[in-house]
Amino acid sequence: MLEKLTQQEEQALLAVFETGEGNVKMFLDHLTEPVPYTTLASTIKNLEKKGYLVSRPVGNLNWYKPTLSEADYKKQFMNGVVKNYFDNSYKELVSFFVEQKKVSPKELKEIIEMIEKNSSR
Repeated sequence: MLEKLTQQEEQALLAVFETGEGNVKMFLDHLTEPVPYTTLASTIKNLEKKGYLVSRPVGNLNWYKPTLSEADYKKQFMNGVVKNYFDNSYKELVSFFVEQKKVSPKELKEIIEMIEKNSSR
C-alpha cells in the first residue's frame, strides 16, 4: 500500500490523472486552485518519492506519469476511508450518507439494484 497523501499532493495527483502524463507546467493547467510553479514542482517530486509517479527526462524537462490508474487510486483511497472512519463497514458508510441526507431514497434503490445486478453475475 502506498503512503498516505497530503491534501496538496492529492490535488496534484488528480491533476496528473486529468492530464494523463506530462510536465509540471501541463499539470498546473489542471489544478482546481492555482499554486506557484515551484510549489507544484516540489509536490510532484514528493509524489515521485512516495511511488505515485515515475519520471523520465524529455529535453530539459522531466516527464511524469502515474504508477497506478485513477480507478486503483480511488479504490485504495476509499478502502482507507472506510477502514479508518467507518469501522471497515461499507454499511456504516452508506448509513452516514443517509443520515447526512446526501443519499436520497431513489438513489438508495438504484444502489440496491446495482448490488443485486452485480451479485447475480
